[in-house]
Amino acid sequence: MAEIRAFEAIRYDPRRLGDDLSARIAPPYDVLDQQDRDALLARSDRNIVAIDLPHIPPKTLGPQEAYDRSARILRAWLDDGTLIRESKPALYVYHQVFPHDGKTYTRRKFIARLRLVPFSERIVLPHEETFGGPKEDRLALMKATACQLSPVFGLYSDPEDAVALAFAGTVAKAPDVHATLEGVENRVWIVTDEAIIGRVCTALADKRVFIADGHHRYGTAGNYRDYTAEQAGGNLDPEHPANFVMMVLGSMDDPGSLILPYFRALSGEGLTLDAVAAAWAEGTQACTDTDADVVLYDGATGRTQPLKYSRRAVLDELAADKSKAWRALDYAYLHRYLIDGLLARKFGTGFAIHYAKSPEQTESIARECGGIGLLVRATPMAHLRAVSEAGDLMPQKSTYFYPKLATGFTLNPLS
Repeated sequence: MAEIRAFEAIRYDPRRLGDDLSARIAPPYDVLDQQDRDALLARSDRNIVAIDLPHIPPKTLGPQEAYDRSARILRAWLDDGTLIRESKPALYVYHQVFPHDGKTYTRRKFIARLRLVPFSERIVLPHEETFGGPKEDRLALMKATACQLSPVFGLYSDPEDAVALAFAGTVAKAPDVHATLEGVENRVWIVTDEAIIGRVCTALADKRVFIADGHHRYGTAGNYRDYTAEQAGGNLDPEHPANFVMMVLGSMDDPGSLILPYFRALSGEGLTLDAVAAAWAEGTQACTDTDADVVLYDGATGRTQPLKYSRRAVLDELAADKSKAWRALDYAYLHRYLIDGLLARKFGTGFAIHYAKSPEQTESIARECGGIGLLVRATPMAHLRAVSEAGDLMPQKSTYFYPKLATGFTLNPLS
């Protein structure tokens, strides 16, 4: 099934810069704006964002000069010793320690290469659709730098915790490098022991990998492989690094693998709490806060209305082409029936959907636009697995994996 490989990453040299890389790493490029980029570079002009975010706005194709500039910076940092290339293949154990809801969690993962396979082979499974703009941007950057800068986040099933056990001796020691970013402590250990690498690769050999974050990056890696093969006259050595993608891999059974809710807010003429509740009366019923599937928040008044989804079986008819697992999703019911069906029946297309990652942000958006916040529940990990295995794709922004991976600990050279 999944073919995992150790690799010789490009990384910051702790002998030159120290083992605290807090000023060098960055959040994923696609959540940053110009102000964020400037703030990261103010901490250090050697922050990875100088290469990974060549132009603003992210997720759109920029001018070629922007990508060429990233390539020049990468070469300069390699030349002056800011970055080094690993001398032998390694796996990189990556832990994130973070607070959430009054508790402290550790999300345990490792960084490796994964052989690229088409989704049709059912070895690597997606859960959301992808779009052209982000792929074009990332492909242009990969062509210019011959490097994959941002990892894909993948999950695998490991109820026996075999991978964590293989790394137990490693993580008992101090990490090789660490960094604090946005309140999350990131720790990385470099593993070159061939016996440990062999145990880990064997443990994942019969696993599927479920993409958590980075669908566009996985698709772009496939496009880069095809481009490289074309440049080579159509015959690419199976061991060529372009046949692989850098992934951060973690167990979906790990208590630290949290999926948080992705909230919504609706705005438009006439969209009040009472109007939305009335439009949805056919498919919801009032309930207590503790029993709610969604809580409506009125941005104009601050009133709330908890609702229970009352006609889940309606998706058997409305989405007969979808799997049973897809039809069981809260987000499927919310979008296919309540928003695209009942709300559109009353308001047509005269409303907008906004997305938010916290209740506070949701309520703020609702207040700013005079709209209605939708405080929804998170997608359970079991639902993500079931939908992915069924070959379906979830509605947009159905999962929020927290915290986001940091960029900059390892870069994946493609030549």
